Amino acid sequence: QVQLVESGGGLAQAGDSLRLSCAATGGSFSMKAMGWFRQAPGNEREFVAAISTNGGTTAYADSVKGRVTISRDNAKNTAYLQMNSLKPEDTAVYYCAARTTISRSTVYRTQNDYVYWGQGTQVTVSS
Repeated sequence: QVQLVESGGGLAQAGDSLRLSCAATGGSFSMKAMGWFRQAPGNEREFVAAISTNGGTTAYADSVKGRVTISRDNAKNTAYLQMNSLKPEDTAVYYCAARTTISRSTVYRTQNDYVYWGQGTQVTVSS
């Protein structure tokens, strides 16, 4: 059974940086495409970033492009989301997601593409 555990969320001020981590257990991490999503109060969950199994392909939502970097360390079974220049509108619960794939370069942008989800970590950015 695959389990995903996010960490690294917390309180930040506008302009600060945070790095979220997503530790995976169960299954083969190197065969899992990873994604990050977020959900703000009253809003639907939305795509933030995605990364292919080998880390060579990434994708970002327009709202975070240039401020956020997704990465992974397959040796540590962990994916990361580095967030810089945080804004109050980045306030949300951040979820990591995973799906098994044989593709080494495909990224997935929609929630329905993913099978496994973490419990989420809260990020709150004050102005």
